[in-house]
Amino acid sequence: MMRLKSIVCILFIGLAVCPLMGEGLSRQYLDYIERYKDMAVDQMLRYKIPASITLAQGLLESGAGTSVLARKANNHFGIKCGGVWKGPYILQDDDARNEKFRKYRSVEESYEDHSRFLKQARYASLFKLSMKDYKGWARGLKRCGYATNPRYASLLIDLIERYDLDKFDKYKSSKLHYDYNSIDMQLNNETLPSHLVYRNNDNYYVIARSGDTFDLLAEETGVSARDIRRFNELPKGYQIQAGDVLYLERKRKKAAKKYKDVPHVVQAGESMYTIAQRYGIRLESLYDMNNLPDDYAVQVNDRLRVR
Repeated sequence: MMRLKSIVCILFIGLAVCPLMGEGLSRQYLDYIERYKDMAVDQMLRYKIPASITLAQGLLESGAGTSVLARKANNHFGIKCGGVWKGPYILQDDDARNEKFRKYRSVEESYEDHSRFLKQARYASLFKLSMKDYKGWARGLKRCGYATNPRYASLLIDLIERYDLDKFDKYKSSKLHYDYNSIDMQLNNETLPSHLVYRNNDNYYVIARSGDTFDLLAEETGVSARDIRRFNELPKGYQIQAGDVLYLERKRKKAAKKYKDVPHVVQAGESMYTIAQRYGIRLESLYDMNNLPDDYAVQVNDRLRVR
């Protein structure tokens, strides 16, 4: 799940800045609860997960809907892609740099996927608990490894008690009637147009397909169109071509260690730029390492240092 340090800061800043009648309640958090309480109840009735737990996790993991994942990917529960996710995703730093998190078309899909996520075998022990035992559920989520923050359970319990969220666990019916067939199609669709993300020289990249644009890639990956151009040293007017290698973060100055003392022998059709992209290094660094002028055009059989 998402690293909670910054989100916890948002929580306590919100509580301090937006008091209501001296109760220490955040208007932003109350608005989130009002907006998504029925959705949490609907999930509870369908999956037997306490609505209080769902709401508390949504509040905590998304910073009441303000996190980058929530705003750009409708991901309110910090769920990563894992090996079974077939849909689009967004890159975000967490336990490691640029990890892949699930991206949804709507918050409804995020809530639905969260419930399905908790139906995995690793969380089976939770469903032996009463739906009124929110403390047991909170501690169980931490014990089962939902989050690494040692205070995760206590943070959930504090939210539930501060905002009286357990009252929603008593609801017997839901006002909502979602088109779950449509959500099923989204969450299980194998033909969604997401790109495979590869890794080279400690950098993530995608291989462009016909019809790709910087804006479409930005929407899919969460990396801005401007940054994709900048990371790949491409001019503003450049049109993406099928087969282009496009890095999603700034390239390194040198190639991987395995290329130390292993020069690149230029082949027909290669350029300084395509060689730089192949090794995941900056074009200017490739020129500098080989003491070449900026206008040098490589020749077949040239031997170039890449590290």
